[in-house]
Amino acid sequence: MNRYFQSLQFILVALLLTTNNAFAQSKKENKDRIDLSGTWSFQTDSFDKGVSEKWYSRKLNEEIKLPGSMTTNGKGDEVSTKTPWAGDILDMSWFKNDEYAKYRQPGNIKIPFWLQPTKYYRGAAWYQKTVNVPASWKGKHIQLFIERSHWETTVWVDDVKIGMENSLGTGHLFDIGSKLTSGTHRLTIRVDNQIKDINMGDNAHSVTDHTQTNWNGMIGELSMKARPLVFISDVQLYPDIDKKQVLVKLEINNTTGTSKEISIDLMASTNKSGAEKLKPLTKSLTAKENIQVIEITYPMGSNPLLWNEFHPNLYNLNVTLKQAVSKEVDSKQISFGMRDFKAKGTQLSINNDLIFLRGTLDCAAFPKTGFPPTDVTSWTKILSQVKSYGLNHVRFHSWCPPEAAFTAADKLGIFVQAECSAWSNGEKGAVIGDGKPLDKYIYDESEKMIRAYGNHPSFVMMTYGNEPGGKNMVNYLTEFVNYWKAKDKRRLYTTAAGWPVVEASDFNNTPDPRIQGWGAGLTSIINKEAPRSDYDWTNIISKWKQPTVSHEIGQWCVYPNFREIKKYDGILKAKNFEIFQDKLKENGMGKLADSFVLASGKLQALCYKADIEAALRTPGFAGFQLLGLNDFPGQGTALVGVLDPFWEAKDYITATEYSQFCNSVVLLARFPKMNYTNDEELVVPLEIANFGDGPIKKPVINWSIQSENGNKLFSGSFTSESIPLGNAIKLGTIKQQIKSITKAQRLILKANIGSHANQWDIFVYPASLPESANSVVVTQTLDTKAIEALNEGRNVLLTFKKGTIKPEMGGSVQIGFSSIFWNTAWTRKQPPTTLGILCNPKHPALTNFPAQYHSNWQWWDAMTHSNTIKLDAVAPQLNPIVRVIDDWVTATPLGLVFECKVGNGKLMVSSIDLISDQNTRPEARQLLYSLKKYMSSSNFKPSNTVDLVKIQGLYN
Repeated sequence: MNRYFQSLQFILVALLLTTNNAFAQSKKENKDRIDLSGTWSFQTDSFDKGVSEKWYSRKLNEEIKLPGSMTTNGKGDEVSTKTPWAGDILDMSWFKNDEYAKYRQPGNIKIPFWLQPTKYYRGAAWYQKTVNVPASWKGKHIQLFIERSHWETTVWVDDVKIGMENSLGTGHLFDIGSKLTSGTHRLTIRVDNQIKDINMGDNAHSVTDHTQTNWNGMIGELSMKARPLVFISDVQLYPDIDKKQVLVKLEINNTTGTSKEISIDLMASTNKSGAEKLKPLTKSLTAKENIQVIEITYPMGSNPLLWNEFHPNLYNLNVTLKQAVSKEVDSKQISFGMRDFKAKGTQLSINNDLIFLRGTLDCAAFPKTGFPPTDVTSWTKILSQVKSYGLNHVRFHSWCPPEAAFTAADKLGIFVQAECSAWSNGEKGAVIGDGKPLDKYIYDESEKMIRAYGNHPSFVMMTYGNEPGGKNMVNYLTEFVNYWKAKDKRRLYTTAAGWPVVEASDFNNTPDPRIQGWGAGLTSIINKEAPRSDYDWTNIISKWKQPTVSHEIGQWCVYPNFREIKKYDGILKAKNFEIFQDKLKENGMGKLADSFVLASGKLQALCYKADIEAALRTPGFAGFQLLGLNDFPGQGTALVGVLDPFWEAKDYITATEYSQFCNSVVLLARFPKMNYTNDEELVVPLEIANFGDGPIKKPVINWSIQSENGNKLFSGSFTSESIPLGNAIKLGTIKQQIKSITKAQRLILKANIGSHANQWDIFVYPASLPESANSVVVTQTLDTKAIEALNEGRNVLLTFKKGTIKPEMGGSVQIGFSSIFWNTAWTRKQPPTTLGILCNPKHPALTNFPAQYHSNWQWWDAMTHSNTIKLDAVAPQLNPIVRVIDDWVTATPLGLVFECKVGNGKLMVSSIDLISDQNTRPEARQLLYSLKKYMSSSNFKPSNTVDLVKIQGLYN
């Protein structure tokens, strides 16, 4: 019992000491820091007269809450047809077409280009606060810190101008100095969000209304701090995993005017259980006047913990500066990781182990606020979602996130590519390398980014920005890469996301290797070539010596989810969705909205699986960057995500399903085709991409082929001694006869190694079919014979040749197999302009065809041998057997197969050519058989009557 009370007493004393120390530390922090969040005085300056009229000398007449923006405070102008947006609008139809007239009326403004802010303001705005400087700050060096402003800030204290900062990607730090007297002072900050002489491009996600909005305000930490007159102004850490040490570069700022004797204490630690305890290191020196940089090598012990995606081990380095005479102390704590990220041939490595970047873009879409969060919790939620979908990498497209994003990425093991806030694409004077102010700004911005975030182990790649333009861009960007390669080897550098490819770059970030390129349309591999998975990008990447990370792959669209509208309860509203929803209802398809989302979503997921697996199959490839895992709300609305702009899941694919084909370890199958007849043999090589946490020892590879209802039809296994890191690693070849499959059906090939599993759908059709009933007349035109058959009350199947549907009747719709790429507004209607099919697979017309409610590989043949039919041109009430989902902008009722009564007979209309080249098209042969079988049965009872003239008017 005595021991118990002694232990309890010890714990209480320790707790009391800890509490007192924490209180003392907190008290010290409060003593040396003034929190500036809260209510500020405010005034807009749309005529830009505040400087000349010295607004910093008088009290401003409104109030605003900070951190925040004008929009989050309900300030600014109403959105109108005259709103001076930041961002290109390629489709100008909203401004002039009659169909949008009602959305241009005051009180009912609804724009389709991007999410619509509740208020809008572009120009200068003034923010002002009274600050009480304590007497204890006498003789201190005072700094003002604004964690993130949008974007140019000019600061006055009382009537004295302190300076201007304009970083878009880092905090704004102002040195007020040591002459500020105690008592009250007026702090005035002018914030200007106009793009002026520094033109980074108004589509850059750092400034654009396409995504985060061109907001005006200040967010994150807002504070004034008192520092000793000799203080640590910067610390940069350069880990060396081979030498097991860290080079510490300390920047010391001595503002006293005389040299001072100081000591520097270094102490690194980690909270990892069982880690080696490191020793403190002290160095005494003379701090000269102004700024000097000193270097100290700190040993990390005999076995330092390394940082990677599987083990994101972090250390904290405490740096303490003590003045010998005054005893004043300044300190910093820096989180860092021991890691070495570099090129290894044409691939990438972390700590000498091969990795494969599976990335997505963050395009700065934050619908609640219109600006990025600055807290670690919010970023942890976002990046944890990214990781749950099997990704390990985020590219911040033409912007740099706040500190909290890097901190969260450090803890989760996410690799970050940050960019210098520019997309100088050659439009509206935004160019790089031609001697304009942006050229210097990019260097300044990159210096600030490295200074602010360079110690984060997650920060592994940097570019100037996105897709540049300018006649001298190659020389400029090559010099930019060489500058940073020489200055800081902690990360890799490339010219830009997209282009140009130059030898100087540590890696290429090029759009070439992907299954659908910008402008490829129906000539891409997924639309032009019959479905298969035995290709890769070796021929594309083999011409380069450095690693290639493919740029913005995917871009596959899904239909708008109108149930999402209610989620926009912040400053951005989905008025674009409201327009699209109105259009769907006007065209009589409002009830199909949810079905369109699910069906198009399944096709979208199939396209992403094809894209990602092609990348993983490519030997020597370094990785990919999706555009994107979540929707892009701008550029005409690009619904390319399996997540919405809130990083929340949609209903058609889960993180578990997605991460089967997108992960550190992925099983892959090289199918020579996805559609078979049952007299063929399946010959399918299995392989693996293993970029996991080391080799896989003594693996057993199991495979099975199952029917749709889960019955296992065939199975087998392969074994291996070990699977090393890398990809294109062969596991074995499945060889299987499928003669026993006598009914057309979908089969699922499943394979797994332990918990790692993947699966693929294939389709098998009988090589020969029974003779169909002769009672059905099959024709490709309504000739005399077909018309006579209808008049006689017989059944006719009209199957059009591709290209024979009149343009105005649907022939002009650019149909293809894949989903829409990006969107039709920004690609200028790049085909396909449709989102796959929707059908009821239980409809008796499809009984003998392996249909699902959505597009899968069995529909590739139909989509490439057809035109659509505009159903409302035939009869508004038509409900087709197979529907095509149109682009959400036009939302036209489209069909491939429908039935109707014509005269005395019954007609089945197929805008799919089911006749031509049947010997090489088992899918067409099977669908024709299924339709004829249905038409010969008592189930064939069309309910709608259509005039013969309407049918004849469909085709040329």
